[in-house]
Amino acid sequence: MIQVDIAEKQQHKKLFVTWSITFLILFPVLITLGFLMRAKQGQLIDISMNKFYSFMTLHGLGMAGVLFSIAIASLYYLIGTRYARLSIKTGYFAYYFIVIGVVGLVIGTLIGEFGAGWYMLYPLPFKGAYWTEWSIGMSFFSILILGVAWLIQCLHILIELSRNYGGFKNMIGWQYFSKNSPVKELPSIVLISTISLLASVFAVLAGAVMDILFLMQYFEPSLELDPLMMKNIIFFFGHTIVNATMYLGIAWLYALLPEFTKRDWKVTKLVVIAWNCTFFFILFAYFHHLYMDFVQPMSLQYIGQFASYFSSIPATAVTMFGVIGQFYRSKTRWSMVPTMFLLGVAGWAIGGFAAVVDSTITINKVLHNTLWVPAHFHTYMLMGIVLIIFAFLYYISANENTDNDIKPGLSFWVFMGGSYGFLLMFYLGGLYSIPRRFSDYAGIDTSAVRETGTTLAQIAAFSVLILLIALLSMYVKLIKRLFHSLKTITV
Repeated sequence: MIQVDIAEKQQHKKLFVTWSITFLILFPVLITLGFLMRAKQGQLIDISMNKFYSFMTLHGLGMAGVLFSIAIASLYYLIGTRYARLSIKTGYFAYYFIVIGVVGLVIGTLIGEFGAGWYMLYPLPFKGAYWTEWSIGMSFFSILILGVAWLIQCLHILIELSRNYGGFKNMIGWQYFSKNSPVKELPSIVLISTISLLASVFAVLAGAVMDILFLMQYFEPSLELDPLMMKNIIFFFGHTIVNATMYLGIAWLYALLPEFTKRDWKVTKLVVIAWNCTFFFILFAYFHHLYMDFVQPMSLQYIGQFASYFSSIPATAVTMFGVIGQFYRSKTRWSMVPTMFLLGVAGWAIGGFAAVVDSTITINKVLHNTLWVPAHFHTYMLMGIVLIIFAFLYYISANENTDNDIKPGLSFWVFMGGSYGFLLMFYLGGLYSIPRRFSDYAGIDTSAVRETGTTLAQIAAFSVLILLIALLSMYVKLIKRLFHSLKTITV
């Protein structure tokens, strides 16, 4: 680890607390959009179809972007105070750029009613659209701004880690396969972060290409793009970013959980193999989103099938067994941070298993366009990465002192109950063939499907309301503790 003085750590903590408060403001707002959508589907409120799809677009893009941003911000703090010197100016530059991008996206969706969904499948943004023309350019330009900020952060962290750990090969653990013992022990967070950030760089570059192509057609309407090419780029970008967000959270888990269990969690050859394989599989697993595209080369469909299966094995298996080994007979004090870490890994595993089920070609034919799809990614986002992010926030608010960590209270368990109640309605909706992306179910001819979808949406909306109230209750102490941690910096 590097040595940082109190002043430098104070600067890093101020930057991270700024990020934390921004996240804590945006997160419940985006949840509220989800509540409004489910309430609309449950016929509890009446909002226009235009508003529904603009809400869906901002909710999807916003959640993915906000969670990825806070994940990198958390990593920026951990790396910058422990493993490599990172620029505070670069951190603030990325923060303000991301704020500008978020504001632009909010304007494009809520005011301009851009409602192409996070997937923006070509030529949907341009053909037969009800939204204003200016909202198209505003939304894509805002996403491009976000991509620039993410790319700068990812590359800055990778470059500084490379300087401190002797190059890229050492950062991904290849020195563990040489005959000689590694000169410098590789922290697990550096290994996993490198894999995650490198995948993120590829994803962000793909997203930049997508945005530039969309903007080119926006300024030159006569331009025609290949729909299948655009769909591949979009899903590579979206799928990889979401998975990288989860893996960044797992990186903190490897680094911080030993502080609570009092056990080492060192990098081994098996861990190196698992995460190097994960990097390869994560780049190709997105093909399972294109099973229904019959013009996609058959070889890519098979690659998607196998990559989806294998991507869930190395990292998940090693991490799950590692977590069990950390907790088994460790006499861990079950305060908020280790509890959230454990439940976050469980949510990751549950959502990942549901994703593997859906990525099976035979099953995908049935579940592809149903609520099973949002079920699995909401599981590993809400009950996976979100819990791990909040674990990190509580860790920082305790001033990185395990003895200052508080125990889970009633609000937390109500939040968990409301969250899983909300998720269960998605899974049941998938099993009952309730279609996704419908603003309501009134137009479905089959009465059983229509009535079941409406009822499940009503229960889901009620569950979201419960989890939102519980979440805001948790905020009261958390925000106070975050600000208090600024006054008690230790090295």
